[in-house]
Amino acid sequence: MSVVEQPKSAGLIARVQGMLMKPAVEWDVIDGESATVPGLFTGYACILAAIIPIMSALAGILAFSALGALHSIVPFAAHLGPVAVIGGAVVSYVSALLTTFAVGFIIDALAPSFDGQRSQIQGMKLAVYSWTAVWVSGIALIIPLLGGLVVIAALFYSLYAFWIGAPKLMKVPAEKASGYALVCMLASLVAGAVIWWVLHAVEGMFFVGSMMTGGL
Repeated sequence: MSVVEQPKSAGLIARVQGMLMKPAVEWDVIDGESATVPGLFTGYACILAAIIPIMSALAGILAFSALGALHSIVPFAAHLGPVAVIGGAVVSYVSALLTTFAVGFIIDALAPSFDGQRSQIQGMKLAVYSWTAVWVSGIALIIPLLGGLVVIAALFYSLYAFWIGAPKLMKVPAEKASGYALVCMLASLVAGAVIWWVLHAVEGMFFVGSMMTGGL
């Protein structure tokens, strides 16, 4: 199946392998591909971004089950635990997709300030594919402690992939590429933090309201 709805685009597995094994070469391929925003998300981001929430939820439910004695001490804990874990996973998933979408716009908007070329679709490509290492590393979250370290290492690799991909896709001159990549990453971190905070605030209000009304 095509990742971005074009016959010449790499398939999902091939694209993941390319971004993990040889990102510099893969960016050159991505740069010349036709793509659509819906295609990038439904064929790639929506699939891979689900890995971390799913594995986090599984790890959380397993950990909660191991504390079965807590059920007799806190009566509502048996219901709150799994519901909270699943709710958190859903929020994490939505947050990842919204952040990726927002980052695509940020990348596009900042390009002219560094003598680059504006292109919404190129910005979205950069935003979506840069997260590959982080999303895939979520598989390791089923392993306590070690999984978190793997994700942190993958985050640095994703930042590296973004760093080398930004000037290629947005046509930023070499002398301004580092500054552009750095500003984009900082702006993206702020956007991601705001989106995460808003969604978790909404989640918190939902659970408080449910507990007060006896919904959990």
